Amino acid sequence: MIEALLIANVALWLLVLALAVTVFALARQVGLLHERISPAGALSSKANTRVGEPAPVLDLTDIRDRPVRVGGASSDGSRTLLFFLSPSCPICDTLLPTVEWVARTEVPKVRVVLASDGSLDEHRAFMEKKRIDHLPYVLSAPLGMTYGVAKLPYAVLIDENGIVAAQGLVNTREHVESLFEAQRHGVASIQEYLREKTP
Repeated sequence: MIEALLIANVALWLLVLALAVTVFALARQVGLLHERISPAGALSSKANTRVGEPAPVLDLTDIRDRPVRVGGASSDGSRTLLFFLSPSCPICDTLLPTVEWVARTEVPKVRVVLASDGSLDEHRAFMEKKRIDHLPYVLSAPLGMTYGVAKLPYAVLIDENGIVAAQGLVNTREHVESLFEAQRHGVASIQEYLREKTP
C-alpha cells in the first residue's frame, strides 16, 4: 500500500513537472507569435506634418558642425529618411544597421539623417561607439516638434520633391521597409493600403 502511494506521488510530481514545461513552452510560442503578427507597417501617430504635405525646410547643423538641410526638393533626385533615435533606446540601436543598409541600397538613393535632442557629449560618444559619423546626425528639439515625434524610434520619409511620403513608429526592420512600400503604392501607410485592398 505504501509503495503504491509512493509511486502515485512520484507520478503526480512528474506530471506537474511536465505541465510546467508545457506551460513555459506555450508562453514562449505566444511571445513569438505576438512578434510575428505585429503591425505590418510603421504606425503613424497624430503627426504635425501629414503625409502628402511639403516637409518644412529646416537648415540645421549636425554634431560635427556640418550644415544639413531637411526638407525641400533635392538637387540630385534623392529621398531623405529622418530617423529619430536616442542613445538609450535599445530598439533604435537594433535598427541602426537596417537604416544604414537602406542608405546604401535603396533606389532611388536615400539620404539618411539621424535626429535627436539632448546632451551633445552623449550623442558624440554614441556616434563614435556605433561608427556612424558618415551619416548626418542632428540635435534639434524643433525638428522633433515639427514632426510631432512623441515616441522612439520614429522615421519620416521625404521624397525627392520635398513631400512627406510616409512616417511612423518603426520598431522592426519591416516597419522601416514599410515606409518605402507605402511610397511605392502611393499611400500614407501599409495599413491604409491593406484597408483599401480588403473587400
